[in-house]
Amino acid sequence: QVQLVESGGGLVQPGESLRLSCVASGFTFSLYAMSWYRQAPGKERELVASIRTGGSTNYEASVKGRFTISRDNAKNTVYLQMNSLKPEDTAVYYCNGAWSVRSYWGKGTLVTVSS
Repeated sequence: QVQLVESGGGLVQPGESLRLSCVASGFTFSLYAMSWYRQAPGKERELVASIRTGGSTNYEASVKGRFTISRDNAKNTVYLQMNSLKPEDTAVYYCNGAWSVRSYWGKGTLVTVSS
């Protein structure tokens, strides 16, 4: 049974940091490109950051320099370190694993940035 379980969300003030984690099970994690998406209220889901099997990464323009995606294949876990958070980063953050035609999603973790 495939599972992606996100954690680490919460309420923070602008300028603070959070680290999201996503633990995967039920598939060969090391074969999959892993990504973080987010969906803000009333908006479409958007790609935030991706990390490929070889470790190369890419980021959505508004988070470059503030967010860092990483993976630990030994722990079947992908992380998203989020620094200098802004109110516009408020969203539900989803973990995604993709390989060939397969794509798996977690249920999301809520990040709220507010003073």
